[in-house]
Amino acid sequence: MHEFLTAHRIELIDRCRSKVAQRAEPDTSGAELDHGITHFLEQLIKTLRVEQTAEPMRSRKVSGPEDGTQAFFEIGETAAEHGRELLQHGFKVNQVVHDYGDLCQAITDLAFETKTPIEIDEFRTLNRCLDNAIAVAVTEFSYQRDFIEADRQAQTLNVRLGSFAHELRNFLGSATLALSAIKAGEVGLTGATGAVLDRSLVGLRNLIDRSLSDVRMTAGMSLQHRLFSLADFILELKLSASLEAQVNDCVLLVSHVDSGLAVDADADLLFSALGNLLQNAFKFTQRQTEVTLNVYAVANRILIEVEDNCGGLPPGAAEKIFLPFNQSGEDRTGLGLSIARRSVEANGGILSVRDKPGAGCVFTIELPRCSLTGMVSAA
Repeated sequence: MHEFLTAHRIELIDRCRSKVAQRAEPDTSGAELDHGITHFLEQLIKTLRVEQTAEPMRSRKVSGPEDGTQAFFEIGETAAEHGRELLQHGFKVNQVVHDYGDLCQAITDLAFETKTPIEIDEFRTLNRCLDNAIAVAVTEFSYQRDFIEADRQAQTLNVRLGSFAHELRNFLGSATLALSAIKAGEVGLTGATGAVLDRSLVGLRNLIDRSLSDVRMTAGMSLQHRLFSLADFILELKLSASLEAQVNDCVLLVSHVDSGLAVDADADLLFSALGNLLQNAFKFTQRQTEVTLNVYAVANRILIEVEDNCGGLPPGAAEKIFLPFNQSGEDRTGLGLSIARRSVEANGGILSVRDKPGAGCVFTIELPRCSLTGMVSAA
């Protein structure tokens, strides 16, 4: 068999390349494929040759043990490198298996076409080499993939913690300075310094609420669903949001809410999501303009809209505005809108944005409609 493989080496490699191309996998460079299949083929030939000598067990240093025990062998070293390179080129783990399967199929097909017999012991050697190579390559591929994912998650966490610490320090610093000035008797609570204190405390509250929601969503904590009145919910939200509107020099207008409207949701997550939308609106709406909160029903859905007068979104921003730390205008960064969307979706709802060029934008939360009697309409 080793003579057959040596004589048809180039043709076997070409057949493997053709099979990769037919699967429409990511483009692979010649060097990457050569390192995997070509090296494996050479080591298979070497193994088969050694097994024809007076010391056939020496072939295990090339092909590896039969029982899968941990050991260093040449095919394993090459297979590990092949697994790493496939990951670097954007392949999936199934391609690792396909690569070695391609060679096995190419060998058997060509042997059948040329009427070349393959001895049972030689076929067993082929299977042992393939099994060992696939096991090592998949293991290394998975390890490297998990390592990269863990590193990515650590970087994301560092970004979030850095952003949180930065905002926390700013709010605390402003609040401390304002409080020190007020305590010194130099200014009063109703002046500009008092407004700074109010703004800092509101910012701290929003930061904490947003962070707690993010922790709940990331940790996958179970939701606390309950049926509650939207009229009471919006009234509570209005009381807490009115101060923030005043601090940002704008006006909050809240439409009348039908007392019969209700939703079955996690009230804390929904409160945080809507609070984030209002905070975003207060931050970007033009000074001395209105932010409007409308709540109404359309058939079996509840719609909660937050409309601002920010002047509209930059081109293409509507598609990206819910991405974490995305910037869609001056200082429009952070996790608030991303967390809001995740909180709404966790409650079975949809959060979307509609741009009003030259005027502002409207954020809409859509939820299944319920009644206070506990009867839920078809969603």
